[in-house]
Amino acid sequence: MTVEVYLKDMGYLLEGPHWDDISNKLFYVDIFGNAVHRYDPASQKDEKIDIGESVGAMVPTRSGKTMVAAKHKIGYVDWRTGAFQNVTEVEQDKPSTRFNDGKCDPAGRLWAGTMGAEEVLAGVERGMGSLYCMHSNMKVTKHVDNVDISNGMAWTADRKTMYYIDTLRHGVDAFDYNHETGDIGNRRQVVSVPESEGLPDGMCIDSEDMLWVALFNGDVINRYNPKTGEKLQTIRFPTTNITSCCWGGANCDELFVTSAKHFLTEEQKKTQTLAGSVFRVTGLGVKGVKCDPFNDS
Repeated sequence: MTVEVYLKDMGYLLEGPHWDDISNKLFYVDIFGNAVHRYDPASQKDEKIDIGESVGAMVPTRSGKTMVAAKHKIGYVDWRTGAFQNVTEVEQDKPSTRFNDGKCDPAGRLWAGTMGAEEVLAGVERGMGSLYCMHSNMKVTKHVDNVDISNGMAWTADRKTMYYIDTLRHGVDAFDYNHETGDIGNRRQVVSVPESEGLPDGMCIDSEDMLWVALFNGDVINRYNPKTGEKLQTIRFPTTNITSCCWGGANCDELFVTSAKHFLTEEQKKTQTLAGSVFRVTGLGVKGVKCDPFNDS
């Protein structure tokens, strides 16, 4: 196994990596940098657009567009002009909340969650967030409320289970998932993460239905068996705040990992010079599951 710096010092709070297997580009966001990024390994060019407000998630679409969840809005960003085309809005009655993380399910629906304002993690407005699903007809439905910090999502190969992280519940929850309708139910916790090990953040799943969970304030990504709750493997990184991960590369066997300077002290920033970088992990001996685009076609 090899951990390497893939893109050094790219922002403040990097999140939401998504490898587009059509263009072979890596998408990711910088939440408090108000920016979306698209990196092309072939040309080694990183494109960046300032959205003008906090960005929670970004996914390419089947039609070739790019969909973004920013603050309370979901819409399209144009890479040529930098313009944002708003499609819908949520939580207009909650000015302090914002989108935080999102991902498409295997049917191409966009799931994106919100959270309350934060100064420090202990000071997050509890229970202010919700989990939403946008369908291909652009209709948005709310599935979960009373969320603290909406984060990682993943779906099993049989398309019957959806995994979800609400960070301050200190673990991974599972829902029964209906692939045809997008309905979820029967919530239960399947992985428990001791607070001393860090806070569960973003997540992805591999071809064996095992979960890879980034631990904020934990400097690791752990691989878990959600059927037993067992921790199977730990990958350590040279910075404290690991935020999310996705599978990519030509064979879908490279793990791309985002990190953050967020909440680091000035002293920590001096010693953790790789905070805010994107890492790549190879040689893991397992293949991942590709990132699904939004179904707008």
